[in-house]
Amino acid sequence: MTARAETLPIEIVPTGFALGAEIRGIDVRRKLSAEVGEALREAWKQHLVLLFRGQTGLNDEELIAFTRVFGPLQDAPNSEVTAGFGSFSDVPPEVTIISNIEVDGKQIGALGAGEADWHTDMSFIDEPPAGSCLYAIEIPPAGGNTSFTNMHRALDTLEEETVSAVKDARCVHDESLTSTGAQRQGVPPVTDVRETPGARHPVLRTHPDTGRKALFLGRRRNAWLIDFDVEESERLLDRLWTHAADESHVWEHRWREGDIVLWDNRAVMHRREPFAPTTRRLMHRTQVAGGRPY
Repeated sequence: MTARAETLPIEIVPTGFALGAEIRGIDVRRKLSAEVGEALREAWKQHLVLLFRGQTGLNDEELIAFTRVFGPLQDAPNSEVTAGFGSFSDVPPEVTIISNIEVDGKQIGALGAGEADWHTDMSFIDEPPAGSCLYAIEIPPAGGNTSFTNMHRALDTLEEETVSAVKDARCVHDESLTSTGAQRQGVPPVTDVRETPGARHPVLRTHPDTGRKALFLGRRRNAWLIDFDVEESERLLDRLWTHAADESHVWEHRWREGDIVLWDNRAVMHRREPFAPTTRRLMHRTQVAGGRPY
């Protein structure tokens, strides 16, 4: 199904899955009119993930300017993910390099070539980003696909018994491990989930732009539903995560060079499949600033 945004020179083409739409007829390097910007923000509210193909040759300043159409930017995270990688000093503070490439024996970016489990970007901080914008510069010949799951739909289809059990619950979002399972520098391993470091957020959060409720799970490892018995917390979290990852809520994106994908961290989780470490993958990411979940 194809929808034209009124009389504007763009097309909004839904994926046909539970979320996601491709935006056609746009060159993100050009200054967008106020009308097109508003149409894109409305499409983002409706579809949660937007895909822009064929945006080759984009530089960091152009990527930053485009991301600002959706709100003010949040600087790249300061952690071991970026520390010590020489090329990070060559990009603006708003940009994170996601890559498995090594130069002179040193990684130039974060997250390597392995699998990244389902997660919400930086949910372990008090004010996680509202959105993430990922630009594909180099793509491996196979693997590295990114899947997205619709957390509005996950909540809407969750059985009432589980909704009632967690409707007022808060969950700790683990800061000790990255989405690939690596230990964060300076954060001790977790031996008791009741002592997991990280922000504490409501399990049911409200989207500030639409007022819709969504499940907000963030990351599974070492999560704990605060004030629940550990056994009961594990049982409920297992149920929530199994349901959230159900294929009926999911769209998988197969990357091409020049793709930009923008997703809403307030209502979407994502994961990345692994790819051969002998192949190259290079992405630049920007993030739209967010607020405290409620």
